[in-house]
Amino acid sequence: MFWRALFAFLVLPGVVAIAVPAWYGVSTLRPGGPFHVIGLWPVAIGLMMLLWCVRDFYVAGKGTLAPWAPPQNLVTTGLYRHSRNPMYVAVAIMLLGWTLCFASRGLAIYSTCVIVAFHLRVVFGEEPWLARTHGARWEAYRSRVPRWLL
Repeated sequence: MFWRALFAFLVLPGVVAIAVPAWYGVSTLRPGGPFHVIGLWPVAIGLMMLLWCVRDFYVAGKGTLAPWAPPQNLVTTGLYRHSRNPMYVAVAIMLLGWTLCFASRGLAIYSTCVIVAFHLRVVFGEEPWLARTHGARWEAYRSRVPRWLL
């Protein structure tokens, strides 16, 4: 299961939150153009949050972040005590950090599209699946923990 978890991490958030924004930012950076180091703080914070969530999925959930090997148990520990979707929040924070690093309108648009896609995936895909899979336990969790942070 470790290799599936590592593969899922590299393919999913690794591409969306690291490879694509870093590649785009570097490729569009003008020679001598500004790179704002302060943006690396949200990237680092988001990455730490993401790794914490992946660990919780692996340890408490007995699965991975990948749709093809989801957690067997409903994860309600760690950052999941404060948000039902901290992994998506972590990626959003990372994307906003990259946008700050490169002061990029293109990355701002990319980040917005990814965040909207996350919301639609959660509302129309993941939440109905969790309700079917975990029943009353999901409903109790859903009623006490916000979808995002508010």
